[in-house]
Amino acid sequence: MRNLFRFILQNHVFLLFLLLEVVSLVFIFNFNRVQKSRFLNTSGRITGTIYESYSKIEDFFRLPSVNRELAEENARLRMLLAHSPGGPVISDSLLTLRSGGELQYRYIAARVISTTVNRQQNFITIDKGLNDGIRPDMGVITVGGVAGIITHVSPSYATGLSLLNTRWNVSAKLARNNYFGSLVWDGRDYRKAALNEIPFHVELAVGDTVVTSGYSSFFPEGVLLGTVESFEKGGGDNFYSIRVNLSVDFRSLTYVEVIENTRKDEIERINRLHSGDEDMD
Repeated sequence: MRNLFRFILQNHVFLLFLLLEVVSLVFIFNFNRVQKSRFLNTSGRITGTIYESYSKIEDFFRLPSVNRELAEENARLRMLLAHSPGGPVISDSLLTLRSGGELQYRYIAARVISTTVNRQQNFITIDKGLNDGIRPDMGVITVGGVAGIITHVSPSYATGLSLLNTRWNVSAKLARNNYFGSLVWDGRDYRKAALNEIPFHVELAVGDTVVTSGYSSFFPEGVLLGTVESFEKGGGDNFYSIRVNLSVDFRSLTYVEVIENTRKDEIERINRLHSGDEDMD
């Protein structure tokens, strides 16, 4: 401790200079849009490159599980095609068509290069960015279901909120009866979440499937979220307290698909009109 104090006294001018430099840089990046944008893009590119190198090593050891996931996905797609001879599959969440055959949802394949599960706000980083058509507010799914939503993008990489983030919730519904609520992670177990706003009169059973409601512009209707693990009537309100086993294992995320909703701008505009934020033309 004495040596530490001696070092600080001997170098206090230089240390003060470093402190002031850091403070000045913080002010510059926080209060100037151009500098802040350049800093985020540069830092995103650097961290993305580091994560990608580390991820390649991890991917080697994940190959058996990845191959198993791809085989299961191929089997599911073959089954869907077998039940829809002579036409495209339109009931599955992987393919949603507008009238006239135009795709409403497009999918961009990407590889996860970094993800966390042990924080209150967890994030996902992928190896695709602006150059690949990725934009903020795009949904992210995987073979098991919903994984997250894109928030920040650089030319070659993108990061987003994981479903394991206490600041974000997903519009969800029970597949058996279409009653909807919101799915939110409570920050405890990375394999479980809570389904809120389901009233007492709704028929409910352990094992019921929970999927996306389709009420947001991020995800199509029917993307898997999980299954009901347990439920009980909470005290003092008219809603169930429901625990859901999440369908995605966030500790083994490898490949994902980023969803582009070609109707997103139209949906958001009509919502703004409904709320009175814009005037009708």
